[in-house]
Amino acid sequence: MKTTIDLPDEILRRAKVLAAQRQTTLKALVLAGLDWVLQSESAVGRRDEAVGRLRQGLHLGGHPLSRQDAHGRR
Repeated sequence: MKTTIDLPDEILRRAKVLAAQRQTTLKALVLAGLDWVLQSESAVGRRDEAVGRLRQGLHLGGHPLSRQDAHGRR
């Protein structure tokens, strides 16, 4: 799909220079950047879900142990 984006001249110039240095196209550079951002966002969502599960804890039945009980101190 084709689309048009408006970039500041300086950003476009730097991106073209980088693409030339890497012997790739501006399109490939933009796609790599977008892919990186999208993967990062996805990782953040997965991380937040995992942290939420950790905070919720596991409920295996029985009564929760106090710190002293868990360490065998009475």
